[in-house]
Amino acid sequence: MTELLFDAADGPQGGHILSRGQIFWAKFTRHRVATVSLVFIVLLYVVVLVAEFVTPYDPFNRHVGYLLAPPTGLQFVDTDGQFHLQPFVYGLKNELNRETFQREYVVDTSKRYPLALFVKGDAYQLFGVIPTDVHLFGVEGDGKVFLAGTDTLGRDLFTRMIFGARTSLFVGLFGLSIGFALGLFFGGISGYFGGTVDNLVQRLTEFLQSLPTLPLWMALAALVPQDWTPTQVYFGISTVLAVVGWTTLARVVRGKLLSLREEDYVMAAKVSGVSEARIILTHLLPGFTSYLIVYLTLAIPQMILGEVALSFLGLGLRPPAVSLGTLLIDSQNIQTVTLSPWLLVPGGLVVLIVVAFSFLGDGLRDAVDPYRT
Repeated sequence: MTELLFDAADGPQGGHILSRGQIFWAKFTRHRVATVSLVFIVLLYVVVLVAEFVTPYDPFNRHVGYLLAPPTGLQFVDTDGQFHLQPFVYGLKNELNRETFQREYVVDTSKRYPLALFVKGDAYQLFGVIPTDVHLFGVEGDGKVFLAGTDTLGRDLFTRMIFGARTSLFVGLFGLSIGFALGLFFGGISGYFGGTVDNLVQRLTEFLQSLPTLPLWMALAALVPQDWTPTQVYFGISTVLAVVGWTTLARVVRGKLLSLREEDYVMAAKVSGVSEARIILTHLLPGFTSYLIVYLTLAIPQMILGEVALSFLGLGLRPPAVSLGTLLIDSQNIQTVTLSPWLLVPGGLVVLIVVAFSFLGDGLRDAVDPYRT
């Protein structure tokens, strides 16, 4: 089905027919922040999928001589004031401050290391099948580049942040798929059948929604055995987030079906002998697909925050597994954060991801709203 969209300057004579998809995209791209958020999210997913190639080091590689090293800033102008088109980093020296008697890192301007592309480094398997040792960027020789500094064990924080983002982003997707299926199922049968089924489902959702979220997460996460592998914990956390995250969607689906189940086309489908499951899936749910799309977009950051919160509290993914939540465990020590504030950088990435998904959902909501032009 198509709609007419006319250019205001040319009038109706200059109008042309656009499909629903083209109208949706035109309305969405008017929301500049949502468009930028979409680009950021797509690029982030692409980067985390090839994290081994994009990052300069292995996430578990320890640089013993650079414990809690600060970020190495990229330079274009050297100490002589000469501009270099190719960025470079200076070396770092660990010296004792004789006033505070603490070890500090001092920039060694006598050693300059140009930043290069496609540098050979730690070996890895791209996508788990392609063996290689080429990284997108790095420095050759004995130089080091730490864009976000290092942690307490001397591991590159930028590398671990990219790998942690991959875990957190896909925990959100997997957990959301489970919660989405549960919400559609319980909301669908509750709104379509009504009666006893509706009462049972609504009492269940009210019970789950009455429980405090964080204590419920903690109780469910405590059921995860301590001897599970990180992969098993990954799926366990996804299941925990899904169990407590489907009630809101179920309530909305129920309300939509209650208003649609008496429509003429639904009654015609019943008279024609169409099964109940097919009526719900092919006749009722597509009637509010736009809301489901927006819900999915806004629910992903909630899942990510849930994983980060559980891992931060030590109830979710645990080291040596890498996620944005486990990277923030070091920030529990206020003394460490005071001396090494770059350990909070993963928290900044969490904020960016959540804000980007929120703006994307806002743009999608405006684009699918038929009353917005």
